Amino acid sequence: MATRKMRKPKAKAVTSEKTTTKEIASRIKKSAERMVKEIKAHKDPSFTTMQRGKSNVVWDEKKGYLSLGDKTVTRNFLNVAHARKFMQTSLIMSKTNEYLLHNKTASIREIYYELKHTIEGTKENTFEGQDESDPTIVDLEHSVNTIREKLNLHANPKGTLYGNITLKDKMHHNDKFNASKLGRGGWSIMSRMEPEEIEIIETDADYLLVVETEAMFERLIEEGFPKDNHCLLIGVGGQAARGARRLIHRVHKELDLPTYVFTDGDPYGWYIYSVIKQGSMALAAHSEFMSVPKSKFVGMTLDDIKEYKLENVTENMKDGDIKRAKEMMAYPWFQNKDWQALLKKALVDKKRIEQQALANRRLDFVATHYLPEKIRNKEFLP
Repeated sequence: MATRKMRKPKAKAVTSEKTTTKEIASRIKKSAERMVKEIKAHKDPSFTTMQRGKSNVVWDEKKGYLSLGDKTVTRNFLNVAHARKFMQTSLIMSKTNEYLLHNKTASIREIYYELKHTIEGTKENTFEGQDESDPTIVDLEHSVNTIREKLNLHANPKGTLYGNITLKDKMHHNDKFNASKLGRGGWSIMSRMEPEEIEIIETDADYLLVVETEAMFERLIEEGFPKDNHCLLIGVGGQAARGARRLIHRVHKELDLPTYVFTDGDPYGWYIYSVIKQGSMALAAHSEFMSVPKSKFVGMTLDDIKEYKLENVTENMKDGDIKRAKEMMAYPWFQNKDWQALLKKALVDKKRIEQQALANRRLDFVATHYLPEKIRNKEFLP
């Protein structure tokens, strides 16, 4: 058998944040010093960050991804409506600065527990839940113009890479490893996937396939799909985590590798594809380093139900599916006629189809027929 040519990075690895941890710590310190200066001058201390949400998200059609606008929001300590959030922000600033100065890292769950306590002399807690600390971390990210990982914070890793690709872990003895040699479980994608930590060395793959569910990811590996079709697999296990999105972006860009996304046939699955392709509203500020505008959708669609005789294994859409479909129809990045037709069909038929439903044809059908034929015939949605 002829040896396949290895594909090496063509594009230069670009970090999503070029500043050092020392510089980030300096930014936090300057922000805190400004607050102290305001207090000493008997002024109301304030904290300014970028406004998040749909009203400040910009669709850049030319670049093909979402970006954050220039609207800001300012919180003042002496404003009753802002005081609690201001206090929480101050705590997060102090703790992340401590991590940076002592070269410590923590998960976003750990910092929540480190800072959670009852304020002395009151019955009030600093944080009632992680749903209060997580947004505060994002506020700080935008305030000092950085990413969460540069604050030495990370989430629990989620996502798996499998296939003939060699990587180097620069933070662990420069170890080189191949993601096809780690057993059927593949390599667990880390939260932080920056070039200064993980270097992409080479691959012989013809394309990257991103798979929504872990069950389908495992099915494709068991059937030998990556080897037979000379591709890489990334299983995201639902909505892709930041680390997985960063790796998908890097593999696509640095290796110039076509990227296809395979999800369930429902509005939530299609939105998972959208986040990989165009970025998300929540992380619009980082879309340049996480999105893959040239990616293509390879299924499932509602047309597959009739095409593959799956009428008996469909499910009814729930209220949440219907709501999401209506929202997606209004998004500028879903105005393509093919997507509009699919979303309209979903709202009329109110049916959804899962990836695993293809097992109704035969357990290996997805690996031997469905995906190979769709990819070979370029049956993609944009």
